[in-house]
Amino acid sequence: MRLTTKGRYAVTAMLDLAMHGDGAPVSLSDISDRQGISLSYLEQLFSKLRQRSLVNSVRGPGGGYSLARIPDSISVAEIIEAVNESVDATNCAGVGDCQNGEMCLTHYLWEDLSNQIRLFLGDISLGKLIARRDITSICERQDTASGNRVTVQATT
Repeated sequence: MRLTTKGRYAVTAMLDLAMHGDGAPVSLSDISDRQGISLSYLEQLFSKLRQRSLVNSVRGPGGGYSLARIPDSISVAEIIEAVNESVDATNCAGVGDCQNGEMCLTHYLWEDLSNQIRLFLGDISLGKLIARRDITSICERQDTASGNRVTVQATT
């Protein structure tokens, strides 16, 4: 099982958007500057996120992206799935043909692990992440470094 850069960057960018989207659209170039993710890569990711109705786009001057729903209703698992990322720990993509076309001895172990990972990530929302003081502190540091301001306050 491997969570690739695509899934990590999508979650990072969505969290940045949630923390800076105080009603106004956030530009991908701002997210790119704060998170060190290439603008062209973000454009690809946000195209998929928009197709899955996780973000809304606004064109023109002052345009950018905003969350399509409140942060508490968007899970990390949903973001990862939106960019076609898999958290499958099996060696056969869950098909069961892991050993010469047959199921391997540990197939169900890895399948159960995959299910636990999905449940874990499905239980973590952007809202829960925003509420964490350690994440807010990192956001404040990034904003200070880039000259921006934090728009979301931690609740814990």
